[in-house]
Amino acid sequence: MQGHLNLKAALDRLPSPSGDRFIALFEHGTLPVEFYAPRGTDPQTSHTRDELYVVVTGTGKFFAGGETEAFGPGDVLFAAAGLEHRFVDFSDDLALWVVFYGPEGGE
Repeated sequence: MQGHLNLKAALDRLPSPSGDRFIALFEHGTLPVEFYAPRGTDPQTSHTRDELYVVVTGTGKFFAGGETEAFGPGDVLFAAAGLEHRFVDFSDDLALWVVFYGPEGGE
């Protein structure tokens, strides 16, 4: 089915042959969906669009805008465009769906 994203298939593609811990899985118009599974540290920087993270597996803390909050499976985390954010103190099995949306610069 077009647009059906499968967790096992996403996990099987990480790390990529070049060692990347994220992959783009789906795009429709301006809506991309990615999968992210950092290991060790989270080197990401702020993004130009708003984004949602849906925690699939793992636990840890989400640093965003100077605040840190614990998270676990099933949680949804938001990072506004341009906001410094990253995952810290996370378990080795952390895996997240990532959904970008809205215009460049955020809503």
